[in-house]
Amino acid sequence: MAVQEARQSAHEGGCTCGDCPKGAREGHRRAVARFLARRDELAAGEGLPAAVAHSAGASRQWVSDELTQSAAQVAARGRAEAEARLDPLWQRTAQVLTTGFVLLLLVEAATAIGAGWTTARTAGLVAALPLGALLGGAAYLHRARGGLLAPLTGGGNRLSAARTVAAAWLLLAVYALLLLAVQLVAASGAADRRELLDALGPGRSTGFVTLLGALAAVAVAVDGVRAARVRAGRLQRIRADRPRWADLFTDEAGHGSWARAQYVVVGGAGLVLGCVLLARSPRELPPLPWAVVLLVLVSAAVFAGAACTAGGRPVILSVVRSREAGDLDGPIRTGDDIEIRGTGFVPPGAGTAEQLARLAVRLGPVQVHVPLVPVPGGFSNPTDTVLTVPVPADVEPGPVEVQVVTAAGLETGRRTIDVVD
Repeated sequence: MAVQEARQSAHEGGCTCGDCPKGAREGHRRAVARFLARRDELAAGEGLPAAVAHSAGASRQWVSDELTQSAAQVAARGRAEAEARLDPLWQRTAQVLTTGFVLLLLVEAATAIGAGWTTARTAGLVAALPLGALLGGAAYLHRARGGLLAPLTGGGNRLSAARTVAAAWLLLAVYALLLLAVQLVAASGAADRRELLDALGPGRSTGFVTLLGALAAVAVAVDGVRAARVRAGRLQRIRADRPRWADLFTDEAGHGSWARAQYVVVGGAGLVLGCVLLARSPRELPPLPWAVVLLVLVSAAVFAGAACTAGGRPVILSVVRSREAGDLDGPIRTGDDIEIRGTGFVPPGAGTAEQLARLAVRLGPVQVHVPLVPVPGGFSNPTDTVLTVPVPADVEPGPVEVQVVTAAGLETGRRTIDVVD
């Protein structure tokens, strides 16, 4: 319901074309602009109600609640925009497939000048038809999830580099098999048919089959290991609004990932070579040299190792009393602020205000939401290594266990502090 309401309200103020992607994108853009302006205004101390302006604690809590509500509205409009962007992708897939078939026809016609038209060229066009129909049908069946992006999307709603590389090589293998099948049907003699069948036996295509199996195994293993680590609480994962092509080269925080980039680049370069070899030898599977096979396998091993070991649990290293300039040193009392120092409090991809507002701290039986403290251009609290929260009056004096719950739902270990009267 929140997404539907956001999509309807996204068209207010300039868009009169109904429930369209352009309106959703414009609504999200304006919501983000309003939120950023409001955050910077509050960071400068402007716009505070007179009822809370006299109290630093009340002002901080009011500002945090105000920004949390605004962030929730921005997030709802972001999800509406994501849906609007994914809706037409299956139709664009059909356009891309049609364009690809036309390009294949033009390339084959251009290369046939002088060399002449062959049965293999006809087989190439015929084999592209069922493959295109298969892809188009899959895009239509998954139209609500982005068409062909759906099977390439991982558990965090991001494009999976492992799935994308494996799927690209699998498409090449399927096209090569269809090409051989069409030529086998068109073969005029027994000797010609035997030659085509022998191309599927052990020989020059062993490297291609080995590589295809290894890439598929990497995709399955990476997904399985990540899912197991999430269930075991050893990996924090924040769900993205929608898959993006940039996910193939970046980590979940949006930073460039060397492991992903090298895997996609090396795997893509090998795929281009495989396509060239198939065009040169259309009567067999692409005869990949073993040096290329080993190069892609090494790249896949580096990617798998990085993907299966990234991330970790949030950890509390220490808890201290937060001291303002001029304050006297002393023990922790109710009403004081405490600093929780550690690592992994803000998971990759949880840097938005909506996700930051989900951070919570357990002080004994009392749960405290970490307040958002705005500064120009961002937030000073919470951060990935330091959280500052007040000790509420409901916390009883004595030993109190402190525990952090991140936006991904993971809990840290407990640290004990002493609260005095």
